[in-house]
Amino acid sequence: MEVVTKNMKGLLLCLLIAVPAWFLGTAFPIIGGPVVAIILGMIVTLFIKDKSSVQDGINYSAKKILQYAVILLGFGLNLSVILDTGKQSLPIIICTIATSLILAYFLSKVMHIPARIATLVGVGSSICGGSAIAATAPVIDADDEEVAQAISVIFFFNVLAAVIFPHFGNFLGFDQTSGEAFGIFAGTAINDTSSVTAAASTWDNMFALGSATLDKAVTVKLTRTLAIIPITLVLALYRTKKEKSSSGSSVSLKKIFPFFIIYFIVASIITTVATNVFGVSSDFFAPIKELSKFFIVVAMAAIGLNTNIVKLVKTGGKPIILGLCCWVGITAVSLILQHVLGIW
Repeated sequence: MEVVTKNMKGLLLCLLIAVPAWFLGTAFPIIGGPVVAIILGMIVTLFIKDKSSVQDGINYSAKKILQYAVILLGFGLNLSVILDTGKQSLPIIICTIATSLILAYFLSKVMHIPARIATLVGVGSSICGGSAIAATAPVIDADDEEVAQAISVIFFFNVLAAVIFPHFGNFLGFDQTSGEAFGIFAGTAINDTSSVTAAASTWDNMFALGSATLDKAVTVKLTRTLAIIPITLVLALYRTKKEKSSSGSSVSLKKIFPFFIIYFIVASIITTVATNVFGVSSDFFAPIKELSKFFIVVAMAAIGLNTNIVKLVKTGGKPIILGLCCWVGITAVSLILQHVLGIW
């Protein structure tokens, strides 16, 4: 009860921003609710002179609600279906993820980009955009401005990919009868689910393929989402080791370990068992999946409220270049491997 009382005002403020952001994101899926929420949050905070009465609730939304969102996201994943249908794209997924993370690491050193921003951009580019950033931020203790900056970079290249990739795929000569090649390309080379679905749907509409491309792209994208699990666990272990060496004393893994990822796995297992063993329709879990998306929007509203938009604009150049390099690298690797594997 004390937690509710302490955080109520800030939570209500985040909800007041999140609700219109959610509807605007639904109306304009190429942009998405999380981006709208961050922008609205950054605008609203300019008009609040004293945030002391709402700050606790804002911080709670930015951290805890974000973790709850990731946990609920697990209910949208049937592990067996994803693994069965994702085998074809698995080598491409592994290589594109590795490419993005390696590029982010080395370029952050060369360009002197803060490690946490580079990590968020690398993970967001390689796995699943906003969801991956949401899962990774608490693990590496990223602040709200770093999260907002990473989300902004991912959003920029999401929009470009959703608009350009269908025409780019047509230029490259992807098969126009099955949608398989473009579906794999969209699922492995585009960051966020919203833009993956937008690009795949455009391809389906261009060549009257129904939902063939969309089904393939979304399955590949969900397979990529599973990479959240090992990536966050490795980052947690790395952070523990780093803090231990820098402080010279033992660091509690329990304090750093992302237990919400364990709950994410449990949620995925529950969905898998329920649908495969007990015959529960996947539609049963659809409302929970939608709730997870709404929670992300609420959390992004809080992050927007905690973000200095002037500072974000001033420091945004290098992360955008980093995001561009990751995006180009992922796209090139995806195309090369598809060609090698005979998919394209």
